[in-house]
Amino acid sequence: MLKPADPDPGERPIGDLVRDLVDEAKAYARAELDVAKAIAAAKGKALIVPSILFGVAFVLMLAAVTALAVGIVIALAKFVGPLAAGVLGLLGFAAVGGGCGWYGYQRLRRDL
Repeated sequence: MLKPADPDPGERPIGDLVRDLVDEAKAYARAELDVAKAIAAAKGKALIVPSILFGVAFVLMLAAVTALAVGIVIALAKFVGPLAAGVLGLLGFAAVGGGCGWYGYQRLRRDL
């Protein structure tokens, strides 16, 4: 009876090679994911202070616009009365805000 040929000691079965390839691919994918996470974390940490500063700036600018609106209404109240001054201030600021919103919408439609 014929004996099966002895495999070359340097050769490995294909199943082992494929398993090793899959394991190495998984390890590579995990390493790439870890690098991406580290980059995202570093960028996130770098954005914390500027984000806080922009938030504070927004709140202060909102307070400034509110103070301007109150000042305009108080100035108009001397001439037309407090209720009419409030309505005029509302209409004026609503017109400016609506105009800004409309212009932004038109630019968005044009650019997209």
